[in-house]
Amino acid sequence: DLRELLIEVKKKNEQIIDTISKDTVIFAGADPNAKEQAETIVNTFKKFIEVNKDEITALQIIYNKPYAKRHLTYEQIKQLAEAIQKPPYRINPEQVWLAYEQLEKSKVRGAGPQKLLTNIISLIRFTIGQTDILQPFPETVDEKFHRWLREQEEKGKRFTSEQLQWLKMIKDHIASSLAINKDDFELPPFYEEGGLIKAYQIFGNELESILNELNSKLTV
Repeated sequence: DLRELLIEVKKKNEQIIDTISKDTVIFAGADPNAKEQAETIVNTFKKFIEVNKDEITALQIIYNKPYAKRHLTYEQIKQLAEAIQKPPYRINPEQVWLAYEQLEKSKVRGAGPQKLLTNIISLIRFTIGQTDILQPFPETVDEKFHRWLREQEEKGKRFTSEQLQWLKMIKDHIASSLAINKDDFELPPFYEEGGLIKAYQIFGNELESILNELNSKLTV
């Protein structure tokens, strides 16, 4: 059925775990060459961005478009991650993250056990100076989500505990997939909680406007 097809598509697209990047140990303890290795990786990443900022769609969006018009897609980020690993660069996001931890530890927060493909957005924004702290993309999304909740509260909007539970699931989906649409409610964890029908029961006619607003607010 449609739900099973959507789940299979998500699996094939490696929706959550970034399996494009290979597990690589690049720094070992107090290796005297560690700093030099890290500098080489970061410089390679910077060169990749500079050479491709007008060629790769994801980089064009991050660099050039006004914040309100930036709409990255998961597929664009996947293509970006694949391009980094091709010659002559041959690096992956995990290597770059570890390199920054080696060189600028005070500015870097650990990426955690999950290798989310969306973390590459954080790497690029940090590298080109759009952010001062390198933190996992889900943490950035979480901060923006709580800011959005405060804004709603200031406008007099109150959510029930059930609505908040669903809003947090929506937020988590956006953090790993860059966007959410109504088809995604036929996937875990939404399907187990009642899917799209339940979402409409909880949010009513406001559902679509909430999805559009969160898609916009949480990823720019």
